[in-house]
Amino acid sequence: MSEVLTTRALNRATLHRQLLLRRVATSAEAAIEHLVGLQAQVPTAPYVGLWTRLVGFDPGELAAMVEHRQAVRIALMRSTIHLVTARDCLAVRKLVQPVLDRDLFRNSTHGPSVAGIDPATLGAAGRAALAARALTPKELGASLAEHWPDRDPNSLAYAVRNLVPLVQVPPRGVWGQSGVTRHMTAQSWLAGTRATRSTVEDLVVRYLAAFGPATVRDVQTWSGLTRLREIVDPMRPRLRVLRDERGNELLDLPDAPRPDPDTPAEARFLPEYDNLLASHADRTRVISDEHRRRLMTGNGMRAAFLLDGRVAGCWRVVRERGTATLRVEPFHRLNTTDRASLTQEGAGLLNLLASADNHDIQFVEPTSA
Repeated sequence: MSEVLTTRALNRATLHRQLLLRRVATSAEAAIEHLVGLQAQVPTAPYVGLWTRLVGFDPGELAAMVEHRQAVRIALMRSTIHLVTARDCLAVRKLVQPVLDRDLFRNSTHGPSVAGIDPATLGAAGRAALAARALTPKELGASLAEHWPDRDPNSLAYAVRNLVPLVQVPPRGVWGQSGVTRHMTAQSWLAGTRATRSTVEDLVVRYLAAFGPATVRDVQTWSGLTRLREIVDPMRPRLRVLRDERGNELLDLPDAPRPDPDTPAEARFLPEYDNLLASHADRTRVISDEHRRRLMTGNGMRAAFLLDGRVAGCWRVVRERGTATLRVEPFHRLNTTDRASLTQEGAGLLNLLASADNHDIQFVEPTSA
């Protein structure tokens, strides 16, 4: 009989591997590679994501990596923007290219606009347009429209973003700076960087190390890849088979850590779109279905906070009249201990995000008990 893991046991195992059970003393580079990147639709999100996971994180460390081309922002898993190391940019993009192809050609907004255009020809035109300098999506689309004047320029630019590995170049994504999105090809931006040899099997192993124990459906949800069972089944002799309380099969690495379910979990603030909340088909190990619905908006996923390892509310920083206010919006009433933990963590979050402002923390009364 396979060992059965409770939801709480799954929670603690995942938090440990996500570096969220307690902060870890390691480098930004090591953390990014362990996590197989961080979601980066919002430029500041990777900084908050590392601050909440690492001891003494200095945003300048990550900013220098971006400026020196050691870390890049690129569309990867689920066709979403991730910040990854240069090595993983070149290796992982090849593995998830089918995800980006599917996203493009099944995309209801952009797919019809590029239907009938030879992908290889479109990709080559995109590379040629970007050969001289970095371009914004609008500039790239305008250049491509010279070849296909009857097509939507925005869709042409989106297509190249999916067909060709394009990185977002600085100052976009550099701490303390701002800038519009400008693209260059990863091949050009990372010239001289040696890509690590990697297979889909390697990607599965890395996923389990950072997000496991997990089902095959979980791996597919995180990566966007399909038909992974035919990849995973031959790997079974190298994996440990477990089950959750619902009887679902879980796969794990034999020596992966699974802490005691009673291990304390500290309060944590997560950035928008954090991969902890987007990388399992069944996310009840960290968030209830009800709270998940409250976390989602028409445009994406709100920034959340954890109490005892589970999502317990949302947060945002509001700047007004020289004061930066952290608005904590719990989903249920907080006890004195939880408020104190969030206040202490929140003070550190404000120091990260608004060091020059006056600071305030406000707790919004939940709409339901």
